[in-house]
Amino acid sequence: MKRRVYVCHTYYHVYVTFLKELALPQEEHGHATLLLSMMSIDFEQLKERVEGTGLFEQVFMYDEKRDDFFPELADHNRDRGNIVFNMLARISYTKKLAKLNAPYVPVNFRDYDDIYVYCDSDPVGYYLNQNKIYYHALEDGLNCLKNYDAARYDNRGHFKLKAFLSMRLNLIFVQNGYGKYCIDMEVNDMSLLPYPCPRYIQQSRQELAQRLGPKDKDLLLRAFIRDKEGLERQIRESGEVGDKILILTDPLCTLEVRERIFRDIIKRFEPEGTIFLKPHPRDALDYRRLFPEYPQFDATVPMEVLNFIPGLRFKKVVSVLTEIKAIQYADEMVRLGEDFMDDYEDPLIHRQNEQI
Repeated sequence: MKRRVYVCHTYYHVYVTFLKELALPQEEHGHATLLLSMMSIDFEQLKERVEGTGLFEQVFMYDEKRDDFFPELADHNRDRGNIVFNMLARISYTKKLAKLNAPYVPVNFRDYDDIYVYCDSDPVGYYLNQNKIYYHALEDGLNCLKNYDAARYDNRGHFKLKAFLSMRLNLIFVQNGYGKYCIDMEVNDMSLLPYPCPRYIQQSRQELAQRLGPKDKDLLLRAFIRDKEGLERQIRESGEVGDKILILTDPLCTLEVRERIFRDIIKRFEPEGTIFLKPHPRDALDYRRLFPEYPQFDATVPMEVLNFIPGLRFKKVVSVLTEIKAIQYADEMVRLGEDFMDDYEDPLIHRQNEQI
């Protein structure tokens, strides 16, 4: 029996991990390990709920550390005005970041046959490559490379050289399929990606979700819903109103501009129906204080999990930059996109692929 370990940085990563594990034969369930990185998000009581499902053999909290946790790395990202000196500093940074993070890794990755890492741009990617441990990378968010190919954007200017130094020589590290010890990079839909990578492989999230049976869906709801009674009450209340509009928030801009964005969106769509809000898990804006008059869903529940809740239906779901093609509980979906964001911030901030 192959042993598997998943490194997750967001609730969405955990959701996809559930899909992948539930797609395996029943006899393979309960043999995987889940690492919940505390670097990007507060998982609160998710560990206990996941353990309660019995789908995983072990669940660990992973105290992964950003580079700014280590004072000795502070000078490495300074522009030295010369590609040679910048590259030498980056080589040193790559080695040091991996070494400094080693004490915080909660498992021996060499004990596993398959290692799956979402966001290998985070320190775990550096650690695995510097320690010559092979792993599988997975896209951070649904179709996220369509609008923001982070590997090419972060390494624009001499990209081929940087990719060679990472993929072939392991002197520096480039994420999303360009690390020397990255076996492959799993994405949802390759046809949407403007830039190729020889290690991309496709695994449709929707195909995985369609394979779920009633017991699988119930298991997902038990894992992700922390207040079942509160959610059921919200669904009952939503059924008592007419047309409903669900607005999905994004961690955009500064908090002040973000508030203005969603006030404008509410004003635009409120004439069409009753407004409901679903904050993004990484959105730090206090929507309950600023928008108390609008019902709000739990931010920690991935929007895809709402697909499995009977009786939940909206006339329209609206997002700014979040990809919403996986949503099945709406009659219409509106993604406002980059043109909308141009009115609120410098287009260079959110039009990354156009700068590659």
